[in-house]
Amino acid sequence: MPSEFNSYGARRGNHEVMMRGTFANIRIKNELMGGAEGGNTIHIPTGETMSIYDAAMRYQKDHVPLIVVAGKEYGTGSSRDWAAKGTKLLGVRAVIAESFERIHRSNLVGMGVLPLEFQSGMTRADLKLTGKETFDVTGAAAGIAPRMKIVLTINREDGKSDTVTVLCRIDTLDEVEYYKNGGILPYVLRDLIKRSA
Repeated sequence: MPSEFNSYGARRGNHEVMMRGTFANIRIKNELMGGAEGGNTIHIPTGETMSIYDAAMRYQKDHVPLIVVAGKEYGTGSSRDWAAKGTKLLGVRAVIAESFERIHRSNLVGMGVLPLEFQSGMTRADLKLTGKETFDVTGAAAGIAPRMKIVLTINREDGKSDTVTVLCRIDTLDEVEYYKNGGILPYVLRDLIKRSA
């Protein structure tokens, strides 16, 4: 019944509900949709407009890893724990932003999501994205190091590609270990198993 509906915050223990709320803010602006506000997007293979959650589930079914390309202070005003957790559960592997809110950046690493930052005043607008690009993140095959440079290759629809260097915002050696283990929870569990063996 509608009278029993409540806020996402009241459902924090239900990941199925909280995943739907991760990008459902009515003020979020999706540049794939001309800057329209709300939690919708375009499913690129079909061109259908749908909720970000529904699109993410389709991409997961098709084994397509996702990235978020964002502006300044990405993560500001987000629910601390669920903003990064929901991002991970939706299948996002990396966030490329102009800058990060301090705690959210750390939470992304703790969930095993790679935070990357544009360099030298570059913004997302400089990339001239249409949403039909694919991306390759290279330069970390030998291992992640704190604040290392990583190459982002943008493969465009016409077959051309561009590369930009971005800063890996895994800032400490501890965060390197968290990320290598898929996040802080798998890191702690593996450490506990190792100690008990």
